[in-house]
Amino acid sequence: MNKLYPDAAAALSGVLFDGMTICAGGFGLCGVPERLIDAIAAAGTTGLTVASNNAGIDGEGLGKLLRTRQIKKMISSYVGENKEFERQYLSGELEVEFCPQGTLAERVRAGGAGIPGFYTKTGVGTLVAEGKEVKLFDGQEYVLERGIRADLSIIKGWKADEAGNLIFRKTARNFNQPMATASSMTVAEVEEIVPVGSLDPDAIHVPGIYVKRLVLGAPYDKRIEFRTVRERV
Repeated sequence: MNKLYPDAAAALSGVLFDGMTICAGGFGLCGVPERLIDAIAAAGTTGLTVASNNAGIDGEGLGKLLRTRQIKKMISSYVGENKEFERQYLSGELEVEFCPQGTLAERVRAGGAGIPGFYTKTGVGTLVAEGKEVKLFDGQEYVLERGIRADLSIIKGWKADEAGNLIFRKTARNFNQPMATASSMTVAEVEEIVPVGSLDPDAIHVPGIYVKRLVLGAPYDKRIEFRTVRERV
């Protein structure tokens, strides 16, 4: 099975549909599947529910899909650097399901492992627990959280072989690793593709069985959320 596609648009061909749920890797602007996000923006797919740690920043990352009004709902844990996100949420244009970061990671991991739900103490007695089942274990309250399973996962890796085995580089692993398992259609973009057998099996972060389509996204520009420099003396 050939997993290699010439570009992001081709890799997403026949996959996108209005109203779908997408799991997107990345943390801030680190490890973000930029080419795939651009292809979704160009396709004009609307009514999206996106599970991601955050929605990028204004005009970058998932912020591009917010700007084009393609996202209907965000399931995320941090949204503080995106003014368009704030504006759409406060005006009622965007539905938001806030989720503690560790809980979000576990919800995605659980979805990938076929676990429909789990109990956690995180969020008990707060707005996070509203409308959810609360159960006592050893005299302590725990809230039920549902696993997340998407129609599509979009992730960014550092290096892959032609079979789709993936390696992430340092913190760019972030949410990309669990997101890769949380759907039956995972599309990955990477900085380098090497022949099968070139990667150390012990270094593989995501086995190729999870990756259905693969695209070479390089070269990339290094995006910086906050540039902090000291004053000249």
